[in-house]
Order: sequence, then C-alpha cells, then structure tokens
Amino acid sequence: MLVGLSEPDDAAVYRLDDGRAIISTTDFFPPVVDTPYEFGAIAAANALSDVYAMGGEPLLAINLVAYPDGLGLDILQEILRGGAEKVRESGAVIAGGHSISDDEPKYGLSVTGVVSTANIIRKAGARPGDKLLLSKPLGTGVITTALKRGLASSAHIESAVNIMSRLNRSAAECARLHSVRAMTDITGFGLAGHGHEMARLSGVDLRLNFEALAWLPGTMTYASRAIFPGGMERNREYFSRWLSFPDRGDANNEALLFDPQTSGGLLMSVAAESAANLLDDLRQNGDDAAIIGDVIDGTGNLIVYGA
Repeated sequence: MLVGLSEPDDAAVYRLDDGRAIISTTDFFPPVVDTPYEFGAIAAANALSDVYAMGGEPLLAINLVAYPDGLGLDILQEILRGGAEKVRESGAVIAGGHSISDDEPKYGLSVTGVVSTANIIRKAGARPGDKLLLSKPLGTGVITTALKRGLASSAHIESAVNIMSRLNRSAAECARLHSVRAMTDITGFGLAGHGHEMARLSGVDLRLNFEALAWLPGTMTYASRAIFPGGMERNREYFSRWLSFPDRGDANNEALLFDPQTSGGLLMSVAAESAANLLDDLRQNGDDAAIIGDVIDGTGNLIVYGA
C-alpha cells in the first residue's frame, strides 16, 4: 500500500510491481441540479476526479445507486446515461454496479485507475517558492444553493453545470507533463480546507491572492446576498483556524473560500519556472486556469491577501 489511511489523500494507491500501481476511490451524493442526465454526468466526473488528482488514468467504474421506490425508472435511466457517457469520455468503462432502495436519489461511482509509480502526485510535496495554480473557477456550492432556492438564473446554472461536468483529464495530463509536485482536487472542503491539507502535509504555508481567483458567473452576486450552502459554515468552523486575512477582506469573500465544491478543479503546486508554461498548456486545453498564489515556509496555514 503506497497511499492509504496514514495521511489523508485523494485516493488509495496500491503497488502492483516496480513500475505500476492501482488507484482506488469512490464518491456519490444526492442531486445538485434538476436535470437527471446532468446530475449523472456531474457525479461521474466528480468520482473520476480523484484518480486524476493522483496523477493517474481511470480504467473501470462501478455504478453506486440509491433510488426511491415508485420514482419513474426513466429518471434513473437518464442519470445512468449521463454517468456512462462521462465514463466513456474518460476512456474508462462501466463494469457493473449495485443499487438499493432509498428515500432520496443518490448516484456515484467506485473507480479503479492505474498510475506509473514514478508519476504518483500526492497532496504532500509542495515546496517554498512554488507557484499555485487552480484549473477551474470556484463557486459551485453557491450556485447550486441558489438553484435550490429558486434564485439562480438559467445562464448561471448552465455555466456551473459545464464546469462541474468537465473532466479533470486534460489538467492531470498537463500536471504530469510539467512535473507538478503536489496536487489535489477542490471538492467538499472548499479551497480553504483542501488547501490546508496540501499545506500541512507538505510542511509549508500557502499564500493566496484573492483577486487572482476565478469565480463562476453569478457567484459574487449570490454571495453578497449570503446565499451559501450549509457545508460552508461547517467548513469554516473547522478550517478557519488555519486561515488568515492580514488585510481583513469582506466577510462574504472570506466565506467563499469555505464554499464546498462539486467536481472542482485541480490545485497544483509547481516549480516557479514551470508555472507560466503549465498555465499556457492548461488554457490551450480548455481549462479556465489561473495562477492563484505561491508556497512559503510554514506549518499548514493559508494566508489570503487582496480580498
């Protein structure tokens, strides 16, 4: 076992031989959007992301389904179709699954991937002087909460769906090409939570430029009205001890750093001399990426400026 329970990481990694290792991960959740097909695609992209975050490629996936008795099977068919098409896009295959009866629909995948032992990318590994890049804009938690409250515009929902259903495949390929030292995907703990995990495991601090962060259309508007998911407050209660705002920005801006993401982008730490080329390649491959900060000496804290 190369990566297991000893320290938190994005997936388990088990060595097969001197050159290859298996990646294993799972994720599922209730609907975050109203359209069954889009929900299936988003849930699949989210589950596949942990394989990409470790520097690997998915091989096969197993469907995980919870579905209410009496709800039309046409809805379930669309959920599964969305997931299957996203898995096919990744180059992997659906190889089975399991379903149970539940009061609320839930869907996701158990994913098996493969990675060269020389190319495993963990959360640990960031070094002082590195640059930090993020491959997707933030704000999915705010947008989907606005949707649940009937307040989100169709254009804002469409942008969020496009981002959440986008695979991190090309971003992971760029990370391997440019020898990214540490990487994780931004999901339920938000940028602050997952950033802290990278910082702590690497034995460094992360310095983030708030003005460099990209936000989904509508995010700042809804945040100004304090439209946040419940998970934001739970994240803030736990992770705020490791986050500081020397300039003391707007309270809603601070809250956005704890916004739980669904199928978020890859946070990468890379040598400073490689950052510009990595950014160019990410953008050429269609990722709305940005350089969002740098790595400094420290003990696991996040220092945010420009807010």
